[in-house]
Amino acid sequence: MKIVPPKPFTFEAGKRAVLLLHGFTGSSADVRMLGRFLEKQGYTSHAPIYKGHGVPPEELVHTGPDDWWKDVMAGYEHLKNKGYDEIAVAGLSLGGVFSLKLGYTVPVKGIIPMCAPMYIKSEETMYNGVVDYARQYKKFEGKDDLQIDKEIEEFKKTPMETLKGLQNLISEVRENVDMIYSPTFVVQARHDEMINTDSANIIYNHVESEQKEIKWYEESGHVITLDKEKEQLHEDVFHFLEQLNWSE
Repeated sequence: MKIVPPKPFTFEAGKRAVLLLHGFTGSSADVRMLGRFLEKQGYTSHAPIYKGHGVPPEELVHTGPDDWWKDVMAGYEHLKNKGYDEIAVAGLSLGGVFSLKLGYTVPVKGIIPMCAPMYIKSEETMYNGVVDYARQYKKFEGKDDLQIDKEIEEFKKTPMETLKGLQNLISEVRENVDMIYSPTFVVQARHDEMINTDSANIIYNHVESEQKEIKWYEESGHVITLDKEKEQLHEDVFHFLEQLNWSE
């Protein structure tokens, strides 16, 4: 079965723009519903796809945070080049980490990190997550269990430098969170199975913004943008964006 890889999207509506960033092993599909919701509210949004994502997992392990950061910056520049001078950013998981990094690197109107890790999980947990992603991808391709097992064994022979890079990125951003002065809305799922949920408190307590809030979603897991409370999340994100000091 041929898989059509997900593509970046740009939904143009009003003059206020939001950069939407997906998670590790995810794609623009993670934030597409949020983008469509914001479009209806008059906000423009753009979601890039990081190198090695939305394609066979064998390609993912040959990329790393430096590649993905370039894609994040290219997404930001894409909106700038289209004439959007004021850009807010919302990111899920790894995208949340990047949203914070943008906050101390370039001018942003507001930041919404969603289920963003500040703790380094054990490399084993992260490794297992990548292997699980690889298995799911191959299932989606329509391969049978025997074929999948064989390909996964091969896949496991590839060294995953990616994970070291990911750990370094999380450490770097955590050390610089106190350089963030933009309004920040920290979103965290209570039943997040992927990260240490105390990450949300670290972000909230250390950003230096005078305008900051945190909300816990009691019914949701890690991919909060696709979970039970997504409609509530949409409303809360919109409410936060409306409070920002846009020039028009």
